[in-house]
Amino acid sequence: MSGGPRRTEARNPKARGLESFTTRQILELMNDEDATVPAAVRAALPAIEKAVEAIVGAIAMDGHILYVGAGTSGRLGVLDASEAPPTFGVEPHLFRGINAGGDSALRSSIEGAEDEEWAGRRDVAQAVRRNDVIVGISASGRAPYVIGGLEAGENVASATIGITCDADSPLARAADIAIVVDVGPEVLAGSSRLKAGTATKLVLNMLSTAAMIRSGRTRGDLMVDLRPTNAKLRARAIRMVQDETGLSEAEALARLEAAGWSVRKALGS
Repeated sequence: MSGGPRRTEARNPKARGLESFTTRQILELMNDEDATVPAAVRAALPAIEKAVEAIVGAIAMDGHILYVGAGTSGRLGVLDASEAPPTFGVEPHLFRGINAGGDSALRSSIEGAEDEEWAGRRDVAQAVRRNDVIVGISASGRAPYVIGGLEAGENVASATIGITCDADSPLARAADIAIVVDVGPEVLAGSSRLKAGTATKLVLNMLSTAAMIRSGRTRGDLMVDLRPTNAKLRARAIRMVQDETGLSEAEALARLEAAGWSVRKALGS
């Protein structure tokens, strides 16, 4: 899986002599480089659009979305999956993050886990079902764990999606839909938790949010299916009911309590 030169390992000429930079110069360089990420994501919008449509179709057929990654990529997948239930009121299993090394790798780095292709095959094979979508996440597109996971579900899942920063990578070639975000070399050569990580987070935001909107889990720009499990979210729920109905705070609170704190029910939709 080593292949040829990796685009994500290239050195950034702007960072030569980085150790002699002042703190301000380091920060300005990082900020300048980060500013290029949204344009790189925009160039990938056609593929992101296809991926969203595939996810929406899978959800309509009772499919699940499996994010498969290692290291930073795996943690970002788990993060996005964990935000779906409180934000959109969906079941915890609708979006699932599968991370090389398991839950312990979320807090402590287990770098060798990404080399275990067999583990990726095993973990995905245990989770994937017909109509699911598998989203493989790897900045280099070469993490054996991710490739193994994608291949394990290719004859079961309704679609496979790859998120990578290298178009000439095994992941980009293996996925039904390849989302390639070419962010260029990092400030620290090979540190893909930087621009590549930012790009990955932006793409995952788009996939889950757009899919949930298209699946009817919002009302306009309002999260009417959110789970108001704390004071902040309950206050947000009250504001949503007030904004949509013109009720006073007390009236909105009463309507929410009568509806079991379901914003959608409180709004009659």
